[in-house]
Amino acid sequence: MHCFLGFDGGGTKTECVLTDRSGRTIAQSVAGPSNPLRIGFEAAFNSLTAAADHVLSAAKLDAGQITAVCAGLAGAGRKQVVKRVMAFLVETFPHAIVHVTTDMAVALEAAAGDGEGVILIAGTGSSAYGRNAAGKTMRAGGYGPWIGDEGSAFDIGRRAVMAIARQRDGLAPVTLLADMIPAALELPAWENLIERIAQNPDEVFPRIFPLVVDAAEAEDDTAREILFTAALGLAQIAATVIRKLDLEEKEFVLAKAGGVHGRSPLFDSALDAVLWSAAPRVHIERLAVPPAIGAARLARRLYAATSGPASSDSPPPASSAAGR
Repeated sequence: MHCFLGFDGGGTKTECVLTDRSGRTIAQSVAGPSNPLRIGFEAAFNSLTAAADHVLSAAKLDAGQITAVCAGLAGAGRKQVVKRVMAFLVETFPHAIVHVTTDMAVALEAAAGDGEGVILIAGTGSSAYGRNAAGKTMRAGGYGPWIGDEGSAFDIGRRAVMAIARQRDGLAPVTLLADMIPAALELPAWENLIERIAQNPDEVFPRIFPLVVDAAEAEDDTAREILFTAALGLAQIAATVIRKLDLEEKEFVLAKAGGVHGRSPLFDSALDAVLWSAAPRVHIERLAVPPAIGAARLARRLYAATSGPASSDSPPPASSAAGR
């Protein structure tokens, strides 16, 4: 029996899928975050282990019975990340072929297979990744919270706290967020919020995103402006990929993935409007297939490519990665 393991790991959670050779899902699980650049390698490896242990236990298998593994992780666009994650997975799954790539690559596989398309991710972070009919790939965004990640939950939460700071200094209008955020996070004072952010911004800023959505629905102008500005920033990332792949006049699928999408009509409508202006024939949809299944598909293709004649739909060599 050939079994294939696919991981999709980001700054909030790690999803894991175990499939058989036909692509049937045998088991799936969710664990903690696994972006090594945000939480460190030890914590990322613990999340990968927890997710894998759950599906292996459910299937009554052990790690030595896995045929191939593909891990799509945020942060895996850096060679040092790929090298360390590869070493960990090779040790963990001693008889498996191992491939490490980005969360963008496995999401695009889930959306379009090896065909033409664009994936737009907006979760804890944000990025866009696409492929045209000639097989050329291009990415944009995904540079992390301090210099990028426009339109992400982190970015929106950070903008909200900045708006409160400006209100306190008399530089911006009063916003509902000034009362909503400390109350929701159970922080009695502004100073407590600042201290919590200094300790762990990844734990604070993404949790604020739904509060901004609620405030916008209550007609808070500041919250609405934050969501609109974030949507424009995210759309620009996708538009850059579309332009570089010469897809402006083409008909193709753009799939949206991540927890930011589908939460705010204002955000979604602003985003879609810019995307349609960049590519009038684009088909915009939510990603219907979990990226972890895309990772398992890549694992199966990798096995097929190494156990028989190479095919045109084979993924890149196991030691390579592209993206953030």
